[in-house]
Amino acid sequence: MKNITKINLGKNGPLVSKLGLGCMRMSSVWGGPVNDESESIATIQSALDNGINFLNTGDFYGAGHNELLVGKAIKGRRDDAFISVKFGAIFHNGQWLGLDLRPIAIKNFINYSLVRLGIDTIDLYQPCRLDNSVPVEDVIGTVADLIKEGKVRYLGVSEITADQLRKANSEYPVTALEIGYSLADRQIESDLLPTAKELGIGVVAFANTAEGLLTGDMTAPLAADDYHNHFSRFQGENLIKNLETVEVLKQMAKEKGYTPTQLAIAWVNAQGDHIMPLVSMSRRSRLPENIQAMEIGFTPDEMNTLKMQFSPGSILGGTYLQR
Repeated sequence: MKNITKINLGKNGPLVSKLGLGCMRMSSVWGGPVNDESESIATIQSALDNGINFLNTGDFYGAGHNELLVGKAIKGRRDDAFISVKFGAIFHNGQWLGLDLRPIAIKNFINYSLVRLGIDTIDLYQPCRLDNSVPVEDVIGTVADLIKEGKVRYLGVSEITADQLRKANSEYPVTALEIGYSLADRQIESDLLPTAKELGIGVVAFANTAEGLLTGDMTAPLAADDYHNHFSRFQGENLIKNLETVEVLKQMAKEKGYTPTQLAIAWVNAQGDHIMPLVSMSRRSRLPENIQAMEIGFTPDEMNTLKMQFSPGSILGGTYLQR
């Protein structure tokens, strides 16, 4: 496998891999089964071996299990890894309860994270999203204090609006914005992405396959126990119409000799040097195809075809990304 290209995360940010490894699916977040821990650790270590140094986790992924897992995987090779941690979400028995972004809570969260990860400093620390329960300046100011204390290196933000991004950046320089972005979820192109680019903020783009819609593997109707049924884009006529839209991606992938998933990742990668596809993996077998996706290019005609087929609004219904 080829080593991944490195980019600066933001205009003044650190050097990181252009492809990020999302570790969430290695742990139970919504009350589902936990993946094989030894395979998950081997996947992280194999990613590091291939130059993927950006590891994304959250203190609420598996109630701390994910951070413990990452900590085991990077033991003895801390310098090989760039650790991104989200905080603020509160779960109980797999159920979302809300956010806790109080400064006193943040100062508590980070100490638990550092112990679980077995490190002294978190590279990128970010609220998982912002609401109106705590002023933005208090949340950002608390992370800025943690940076001054040496517990954090860089400030990140996640799933916020363009106005919130400007306000956060005015309080303390934001290095990275983590946000859902794919061919099927392009609504951030009108405001949020241009704002991030203007401010020199790197973009960490997750959900590149739109929760599996762009993989080409979905069929309608879904099984009754499929978690996708909670989201309107995967329900009834919406799913049927959306799968028809995806046929264009499937055909292009077939013609180019790749999978639809690879093209979905490649499309996100092609949106700019400041944008990093963040791909969730829990098995080593997925690494070669996802690394290969970073080498895929598109002709202008192919890019136009995809942009027209997946124009904003062409995918019916929403997911949790569309609040």
